[in-house]
Order: sequence, then structure tokens, then C-alpha cells
Amino acid sequence: MVPRALYSAQMTPMNRMPPKPVPTPIRAGTQLSIPNLITLIRILLVPVLVWAIAAGEMLAAFILFVAAGISDAVDGFLAKRFGMASEIGAYLDPLADKALIVSIYVALGIAEAIPRWLVILVVSRDIMIVTAVILLWIVGKPMQVKPLLVSKLNTVAQIVFACLVLAALGFGFNPGPLQPILMGLVAILTLASVAFYVIEWVRHINLAEPRR
Repeated sequence: MVPRALYSAQMTPMNRMPPKPVPTPIRAGTQLSIPNLITLIRILLVPVLVWAIAAGEMLAAFILFVAAGISDAVDGFLAKRFGMASEIGAYLDPLADKALIVSIYVALGIAEAIPRWLVILVVSRDIMIVTAVILLWIVGKPMQVKPLLVSKLNTVAQIVFACLVLAALGFGFNPGPLQPILMGLVAILTLASVAFYVIEWVRHINLAEPRR
């Protein structure tokens, strides 16, 4: 046996340090994590934001819209950085984004802050996508909808345009030609997004085999 004193002398500081605990990754599932709570708060902000627009409180609506955008970036960062991604979050996050954008466009359309044809175009696109996905599920050819590049660009354009309109109304400045340019960009990207999704749907129907 090695004497106790000799054994202690042979121990280096590195030997004496306990091993660092390995962080346990959070499993992806249906747990209500911090990012999910932030997403739920963003969903709860939607009726408040709509009320602010309906009441003519455009500055408050702009602040709430910016806060919702920041919360979207924060919950995405937390989910990726700390492994808090979950199955329920994968459904909640796009739902919150769509609810926010559609509600703002409808409210701004009712307030006559943006043309109603643009509201109809934006809302109809989302209704078409949801309807097509449900239809494919009913006929036994479910399709996993992945956001296309044109769809991501469309979402960014929609958010920037809504933000510009709310800022102009809230702070009382004239955006000049920038507003009609962004409005035209939103319309073009929305139509392009619909066209690309239709192509994907047709391709999926022709290639997918019905469930047995």
C-alpha cells in the first residue's frame, strides 16, 4: 500500500480538482420552456396591439410591434444557444409570427392606413397555405411545409413595411416614396411566394404516395 502522506504528495492540483459536471441537454419535446413562454407572451401581445391601432394609439402600437420583434429574436437565441428547442415551440413560433403579421395588416387595413387590396393579398396567401396543407393531410399525402427563401424575404418585407407605417403614423413623419416602394415589394414577394408554394404542392402531389 502507498503511505497516505506519499499519496497526497503525489497528487497535483489538477488531480485534486473534481471533474466539471457535463450540462444535461434539454430534450426536445412539449415542455413549456422559457422561449415558449416568451412566444406565448408575443401571442398575447397581438390583441393589445390591435386595440392600440383601433384606438389610434399608433406610437404605442409601434412600440409593441418592436417589442414583439425583439422577443422573437430573444426566444430564438435562447432556444438555439441553450438547447431549449422543443416540439411545441416549433409550432408556436411560426403561429405567433403569422398571428402578429395578419392581425396588424387587418387592423391597419380597417384603419385605412394601408390599401385593403394589400391586406386581402397578405391574408389570402396564409389562408391558401393552411388550406393546402390540411387538404394534403386529408387525402393522405401530408406535406412538411418548409419556409422557402422567397417566403422568408416576403416575411421580412411585410414586417419592415408594417414597421414603417406604424412609425410614420406614431411619430408623424412622411416616409415619402419609401412606403409605396416597400408596399410594391410586399405585393410582388407575396405573389412570388404563392407561385413557388403552388409549384411545391403540385410536385409533392405527383410524387407522394398515399398512406395505407
